[in-house]
Amino acid sequence: MKIYVDGNAKFDGNGTKDRPYKLINEAAKVAMPGDEVLVFPGTYHENVNPVHAGTKDARIVYRSVEPLKAVITGAEQVKAWEKYQGNVWVARIKNGVFGSYNPYTTYVVGDWYFGPVNKHTGAVYMNDLQFYETVSIDECLKGDVYPRSWDQANSVYKWYTEQDKDNNETVIYANFQGKDPNEQDVDINVRREVFWPQETGINYITVSGFNLNKAATTWAPPAAYQDGLIGPHWSKGWIIEDCDISHSRCAGISLGKYKDPDNDHYFTYKHVKSPTQMERDAVCRGQYHGWLKEKIGHHIVRRCNIHNCEQDGIVGRQGCVFSLIEDNHIHHINNMQELAGAEIAGIKLHAPIDVIIRRNHFDHTTMGLWCDWEAQGTRITQNLFDHNYAPEGTAPRLDGAMPSQDIWVEVSHGPTTIDNNLLLSKSSLKIPTEGLAVIHNLILGSFTYVGTGTDYPGNGAPQPRFTPYHIPHRTEVAGFMTILHGDDRFYNNIFLQNWPAKDPEPEDNEEVGTAVFDDYPTYDEWYQPFKPLEGKAAKENDMENLMAAQFSHLPVWSSGNVYLNGAKAWKKETHDLVNDRDQIDFKLVNENGKLSIKTNLYDFIGDFSDSIINTDVLGKAFEPEQRFETPDGDDIEFSEDYFGNHRGVSTIPGPFVSGEDAMTTLW
Repeated sequence: MKIYVDGNAKFDGNGTKDRPYKLINEAAKVAMPGDEVLVFPGTYHENVNPVHAGTKDARIVYRSVEPLKAVITGAEQVKAWEKYQGNVWVARIKNGVFGSYNPYTTYVVGDWYFGPVNKHTGAVYMNDLQFYETVSIDECLKGDVYPRSWDQANSVYKWYTEQDKDNNETVIYANFQGKDPNEQDVDINVRREVFWPQETGINYITVSGFNLNKAATTWAPPAAYQDGLIGPHWSKGWIIEDCDISHSRCAGISLGKYKDPDNDHYFTYKHVKSPTQMERDAVCRGQYHGWLKEKIGHHIVRRCNIHNCEQDGIVGRQGCVFSLIEDNHIHHINNMQELAGAEIAGIKLHAPIDVIIRRNHFDHTTMGLWCDWEAQGTRITQNLFDHNYAPEGTAPRLDGAMPSQDIWVEVSHGPTTIDNNLLLSKSSLKIPTEGLAVIHNLILGSFTYVGTGTDYPGNGAPQPRFTPYHIPHRTEVAGFMTILHGDDRFYNNIFLQNWPAKDPEPEDNEEVGTAVFDDYPTYDEWYQPFKPLEGKAAKENDMENLMAAQFSHLPVWSSGNVYLNGAKAWKKETHDLVNDRDQIDFKLVNENGKLSIKTNLYDFIGDFSDSIINTDVLGKAFEPEQRFETPDGDDIEFSEDYFGNHRGVSTIPGPFVSGEDAMTTLW
């Protein structure tokens, strides 16, 4: 059945084409499996709450009749501004409009939030430009440039809020820099989400073609409730496609965690367990609360434009499993630099088990993609990463803010596959982890946190972080182990030192290439202590004798890579091409919104080639003893490039089958 919604209809109707509902929520109350909710152009001021689930064979579909013309917003317009002083105007909002959740008394705070607790979940916008919150009326009046902002020119637009308890009002002051707000489109966050089931288990929903914006979302750390502007709320089988998603105070899309009242911001409010133990608790409690392949995840996010959110474009702990994230543009995330903490990225996923992230463009985010804990069966392929670092002249980031890089894989045991990507930012891979396969990438930046960053620091001895690994292609925990580092494979990549290297330390390494692994063993070197026992039964004293070997770095494999402009190779690599004589030029060009690269690097690769890499070559990730394979358990043959073009029986390194293909439009 088709159910119609038209906010511009003269009267509220019954959902028929002739008498459509005026609110999407009216349709959401009655939509059943197999129904399609068709929403006509207009602005819908509501938080859509689907109450019925679809089924695998009969989804419930919510569709904008004209792509992006149906706007669902968490904001309300404010027209009653009065001149206060200078460029600052004031508006008074009766608190009844907020219901039980007032964004102007709710702060961004919680586990793993390291910024100052002085920013509210509310916000002020003028013509879709988000204003910067101040902590005093004087600061609002001054309207100074915020030097940490990645958009300093617009950082002079400020707002400040306080409560008038006598009149039960929220008072908002805003610096409009000479403009009359009553002649502009000015709105404020009112609702916490805009498309979000209030109950869990609302499965098999499709949301297609909407403009979704301006939600007063809360900080979404991994062991706490993770709300987003839109998301499935601990359900299965959602499709979010062809949407424009923007201006969430924290997360745009949440594929994340339910609210567990016994482990919700535990460290922030109870303190007595370490944050790492709190995270281990969350993994195990998730099993009790239904975290199983049959019940959770399997979502698709595709062809969306996700931007101007201040924590994440997409966030998800556990609820993201077995999902596909493809063909999205994720950009300008956390550019205001008002928030700081350990959960900020274009995409931030915990436990991305069997998640495929492909053909996305990540740019102008403080961090592109962050896979934290339990990246197992994760594949990151055919993505473009660029400009994921602060613009020149930006002041140092807030205390507690994370450094910038294209990809961060943290304290996971693998297998994690990173293939056919363009990693064009100053730092390409932050990898305090193990079990990686890095294949056919173009890498302009450095590897950081190699062999470090996996212990939890503090007063007293550093505490190793034991993290889970899982039964292959399942959510059930198979074991816990600290990170030994290594167990990494580097095949057929192009490494190009595109920025001068100054600091060789592993935390802040700026040298491009695999030389940061020089102290790591080959497989034969690593296996040497175990070889005398091959085919024999171990004895009791072997436990003690082998302990040093069992807790040493795992081996590294590296072959077929190209190193240019001073990029440095692992000293044990035997088949590579190193050219530190010729100057290699590289430039990412934007012509009318179409991106391409201009480079002479292919002039210097010549006929250097290597064999096609496949699952058998890569072997198994050490701790979970799982192959680098598809979520279905099939082999992967890396015979297709960034565009999907076929490589043949041998291949040149990098993400393209030829230099000619490298010069075509990338995005």
